[in-house]
Amino acid sequence: MLRDITLGQYYPADSVIHKLDPRVKLVGTLVYIVSLFLFKGPVGFLVITAFLALSIKLSKVPFLYMVKGLKAIMILMIITALFNLFLTPGETPIFTLGPLKMYPEGVKTAIFMLIRLSYLIVGTSVMTLTTTPNQLTDGLEKGLMPLSVIGVPVHAIAMMMSIALRFIPILIEETDLIMKAQMARGADFETGGIIKKAKNMVPLLVPLFVSAFRRADDLAMAMEARCYTGGKGRTKMKPLKYSGNDARAYLLTFVFLAVVIVLRIYNL
Repeated sequence: MLRDITLGQYYPADSVIHKLDPRVKLVGTLVYIVSLFLFKGPVGFLVITAFLALSIKLSKVPFLYMVKGLKAIMILMIITALFNLFLTPGETPIFTLGPLKMYPEGVKTAIFMLIRLSYLIVGTSVMTLTTTPNQLTDGLEKGLMPLSVIGVPVHAIAMMMSIALRFIPILIEETDLIMKAQMARGADFETGGIIKKAKNMVPLLVPLFVSAFRRADDLAMAMEARCYTGGKGRTKMKPLKYSGNDARAYLLTFVFLAVVIVLRIYNL
């Protein structure tokens, strides 16, 4: 299960998406997320599916590699579907189980919510898999730079985001190693009820938190030893510059958003 988490990982490839400016990919991802919660009908679903399929095709990242990230949130998706199935009101129930009633409106809502969650994970994976943490940091800092005029610590926010993304695969690997070590000592993380499984997680969580705090302390000391003082006055080894492909990507992104808004207005 831990190996199926793709968030924060980078997949090297020679593709158009990889070569795009990180600011373009950040804006495109934001527009894509907004569009996921705008569409209502089948036409909007087809448009978003086509946009996602085109992005995956251009990224040259294997589709199965992206989809495996859905396994990590499978329980969340099931719980979300059940809540929408039985808590969405309607007129004529199609299934009744005690106080719980399932309506056609609930079935429709549950299906669309599952599609949205699945597309959300796969779509955001396109950005993280095709962009290095350094590029994401530079793009986020550059994109939020206007907020520094009103005192927002843009560089600090971008740095925290970059460190968080870097630590995700490291902590996943650390968790896997701790689980194997504890299982070799007789720990059982699979059998028993919810309470027993929660108790069995203590030998995993305690060393994991200790390791995470130790890594954070080591990183802080390393930054202080190198006289890191923040972003003021710092230069970039590779300054971000827009290209022709970036302009075309912006155009395609906003045309896509306009189409989704029109379909939303007409409930298509």
